[in-house]
Amino acid sequence: RMGTAEIYSAVEQLPQVADSMLIDLETAQGESRLILFVVPSEGFAVDAALEGAIAVAIRTSLSPRFVPDRVIAAPGIPRTLSGKKQELPIKRLFAGWPVEKVVSPDATATPEVLPWYIQQAQHWRQRASDISAGAVA
Repeated sequence: RMGTAEIYSAVEQLPQVADSMLIDLETAQGESRLILFVVPSEGFAVDAALEGAIAVAIRTSLSPRFVPDRVIAAPGIPRTLSGKKQELPIKRLFAGWPVEKVVSPDATATPEVLPWYIQQAQHWRQRASDISAGAVA
């Protein structure tokens, strides 16, 4: 199994990427979705060109199966006080865990980005429940 460190080194070598975080989500249908949150470098945006560059970087240095299903522009990456990316808490947020069981602003070096992730997780779960209920997305 490929670790996220290898993916980060491929993605974060791109000059357009300031920071990134990858989570692997299971859908209600048991499929896996790789979501890459990207903080673009100053003067850059997360657009089709950057998504393409990220896909090429991952495909070239690792494998096509690690190319993310979604690339989402993020205002920052949540980190622990020791600087580690908070992949598991954010994955749990997206999986529907209660915020207070997942992440504490006091244990986060970047508490200012947490509300954004909480909101993204709520949107994600709403879309997922709409899709599983047969609604058209």
